[in-house]
Amino acid sequence: MTKTLAHLRKALWLALDHDVLNTAKAAAYSGMLMLFPALVVLTALLAQVPEGTTLVGEIRAAFEQILPDDSMSLLQSLMQTRRLHSVQLIFSAGGLSVFAGLGLMLSMMEGFRRAYRLPRDDWGFWQRRLRALLLVPIVLVPLALATLVLVFGRQFELWLIDNAVHQMRHVVLIAWRMARWAVALLTSIAVLGALYHFGTRHKEHWSQVAPGAVAATLAWFPATLAFGWYVTRIADYSMFYGSFGAGIATLVWLYITSFSALLGAELNGVLFRERQELNSALEAPEPDSPGL
Repeated sequence: MTKTLAHLRKALWLALDHDVLNTAKAAAYSGMLMLFPALVVLTALLAQVPEGTTLVGEIRAAFEQILPDDSMSLLQSLMQTRRLHSVQLIFSAGGLSVFAGLGLMLSMMEGFRRAYRLPRDDWGFWQRRLRALLLVPIVLVPLALATLVLVFGRQFELWLIDNAVHQMRHVVLIAWRMARWAVALLTSIAVLGALYHFGTRHKEHWSQVAPGAVAATLAWFPATLAFGWYVTRIADYSMFYGSFGAGIATLVWLYITSFSALLGAELNGVLFRERQELNSALEAPEPDSPGL
């Protein structure tokens, strides 16, 4: 436990030394440009299938557990607009989302490079951007699957409530909700692990990037809950920013998310250098024993 805390403390100091605060700002800005166009495309596609209205409502309910309340007001207004059926809007929103996602991944990859202390020219200009572009679906696909689990999991939860024995209903409900949160946690760890694994030139085994993914997830969930409580109970962004308040709250939440992910990368960098030092010590030739 003491060694783990020492690693975390060292990772935090290195994060400040590697300018993670500004890197997280750049990632949050790109994430803001990517988030709402991606949700526009998602809700527009769901509106075209049967039970689309119900699914859109479940998507909104799932995001209510993560996004700040002010952000949900923006999301709800997007879902209710009739222009979502425009094919031109879907393509333009999709293109903007991919472009912003590319910028987001480039910012994160720069943070990973600093965490591992890799040279700037580790990747070429186009090679770096191609890798960043490939990271977009690597991240979005697991998140989309987790969202579907949360959405359809709500329907399954209602079915459990209707069909469970009265005495066991509360037990079943608690167990199922714990399972849904476990899926969310595991998805976060898997996505971060994929980012750490593919986002640097020096690929590490999945087990070696897992500590940073777990630490980032454990830092992000309580930070998100605390920020949500702060926004709803104390802060009033609309008082200072007017109609931009919801966007500011979302931007701060994305900043917290980016900082957590970069902090996990710093922890992996600390452990990586520790393994290198240990391997170097094991491979070093032993000094000759003095003659008798």
